[in-house]
Amino acid sequence: MQVSGLERALGRVQSIMDRFVLSPATTGAGPESQPRANPEPEQTALRTGFGAELDRMIEAESLRQGVAPDLVRAIVQVESGGRTDARSRAGAIGLMQLMPGTASMLGVDPEDPAQNLAGGVRYLRDMAAQFGDLDRTLAAYNAGPGAVRRFNGVPPYAETQNYIQSIRQILDERG
Repeated sequence: MQVSGLERALGRVQSIMDRFVLSPATTGAGPESQPRANPEPEQTALRTGFGAELDRMIEAESLRQGVAPDLVRAIVQVESGGRTDARSRAGAIGLMQLMPGTASMLGVDPEDPAQNLAGGVRYLRDMAAQFGDLDRTLAAYNAGPGAVRRFNGVPPYAETQNYIQSIRQILDERG
């Protein structure tokens, strides 16, 4: 049986998602699971220049929710540069740049770094579950799931396309 170009491309997309969105079976993640006590970032973790406390928060929350810590680190780096007090012109708040409406929907205080991170990781995980591949997941995180549905894929917005490229570049630098 011959594999088509589309099937090969889908296989590559799935391997990328497998690399960055962890399954509950491999992490023990789920509502009942708890983060490791004082997790230490992996030796091979993405180098961001974040402080040790922020790195530990990202590691613990990512693993608790079944999302690869390096993906979250890359998003935090692009969204806020690791600044807990970051604010965008559009009104997004904190480490993961949650819009007030999204934070409210998630039931988190976007001003609280731990809640902002928890809400952002949960939102990212939810976008991955809805859209299934890294580019559409990142597009939904950046432009909203409605835009991804409306365009049946990554919207033709320069900001969103640059966002995806920036995240991928950070992840590719890690290897």
